[in-house]
Amino acid sequence: MRIAVSAGTSASLLVTVLAAVVLLVAAPVAAWLLARRLRTAQRRAAAEAERARRQGERQAEQQAARLRAELDRREERLTEELDRLRTREDELAERSTRLERARDEAETLVRRRAAELERAAGLSADQARAELLRAAESQARREAAVTVREIERAAREEGEQRARAIVAGAIQRLAAEQTAETAVSVFRLPNEEMKGRVIGREGRNIRTFEAVTGVNLIIDDTPAVVQLSCFDPVRRETARLTLEQLVEDGRIHPVRIEHVHERSRAEVEQRCVRAGEDALLAVRVGGMHPELVRTLGTLRYRASYGQNVLGHLVESAHLAGMMAAELGVDPEPVRRSALLHDIGKALTHEVEGSHAAVGADFARRHGESADVVHAIAAHHGEVEPRTVEAVLTQAADACSGGRPGARKESLEVYVRRLERLEEIARAHDGVATVYAMQAGREVRVMVRPEVVDDLGAQVIAREVAKQVAEELTYPGQIRVTVVRESRVTEVAR
Repeated sequence: MRIAVSAGTSASLLVTVLAAVVLLVAAPVAAWLLARRLRTAQRRAAAEAERARRQGERQAEQQAARLRAELDRREERLTEELDRLRTREDELAERSTRLERARDEAETLVRRRAAELERAAGLSADQARAELLRAAESQARREAAVTVREIERAAREEGEQRARAIVAGAIQRLAAEQTAETAVSVFRLPNEEMKGRVIGREGRNIRTFEAVTGVNLIIDDTPAVVQLSCFDPVRRETARLTLEQLVEDGRIHPVRIEHVHERSRAEVEQRCVRAGEDALLAVRVGGMHPELVRTLGTLRYRASYGQNVLGHLVESAHLAGMMAAELGVDPEPVRRSALLHDIGKALTHEVEGSHAAVGADFARRHGESADVVHAIAAHHGEVEPRTVEAVLTQAADACSGGRPGARKESLEVYVRRLERLEEIARAHDGVATVYAMQAGREVRVMVRPEVVDDLGAQVIAREVAKQVAEELTYPGQIRVTVVRESRVTEVAR
């Protein structure tokens, strides 16, 4: 048994020893093989690196060659451009030299010409310059006048639409002051406590008053004062009379307001009729339609430029009658025409159109003769006057409206305005004489024909009108007329 174990142990040891010997022999061989493979891989890597280096060098050389070729081409182009610029610079320098020489020659010629002109004309350079400036100014004025004439012609071709727009703009600008004077009445209350009674509980009295009368009642902080505002003067007078009676009575409530207003309206109607009849008696005219008489009487409550219209009509009728008598014409139809010429002003807030056209149509519908109707229609030149009545009515209207003091204008202001009108016109070159005519409504400027031509006359008229509009204040409009005429007189012996 022991022998068997020993034999097995020896075999195991032998195997172990053999394995160790194999390992000892195989390890150097494996190391040698590994080293050999490593050297082979190193040689391959070195060869690959060398190939890559050589290829990179070849590519770099090729890229560098391309860049050098591109730079050479650019250098050639820049060199060519530089040559062209130098050539251009030489040409410009040569041109500049020629221009300098030409300018020197031109200045020399100008100086010589100026000297020759001075010797020929006997004028110094300053005098010649002033003469040239005057000639240029005159030429500019002529060209401006021609341009203005063309513009005016184009404006006339545009016609009525442009004119209406201008008139509407003027009315809008100028209506405020006139409205403030003629559309508001002031009514004084006996005490401040009466304001509360006029207003009423929660404003019911004032609302009823405005609804019944059609007039705005303005109550502000002014003590014991209320204002009545309305564009219809008859309606405003009716409201004023109604308020006066209510305050006098002391009983103010809606029913009472309506009752008093009806009574006041009837009273104002009677006053209008009475005023119309008084006007007819004053100018000795009769046989007029009652509606014309009543409408004529309503003008006692209307004003134009501060002048009472009914008073203006009575005054115009007297003037027209006097002129008719001087001319040997029947004065009655002339006075009738002058008395009715502004009757359309009582209707312009109800009917569209000018007061002359509205008044003529109103008179025709109420039985007035064709001559009277024509005089009414023509008194402002909208229709060409064809009869003696029309011409005298037009003249009487101008005399009454334009006389000093007729339209809230003192004599001193009137005279001063006429003097300034003549001064403005007389200040222009070539003006011989100036006349302020038709109570300052027209300025007639007489110019010397040898100094001022037709275009110059137009320029003077426009400049005078512009200066008058800028400097002076006046009612209505002022016409500027420039007259240029030549007269030759010989005496036969």
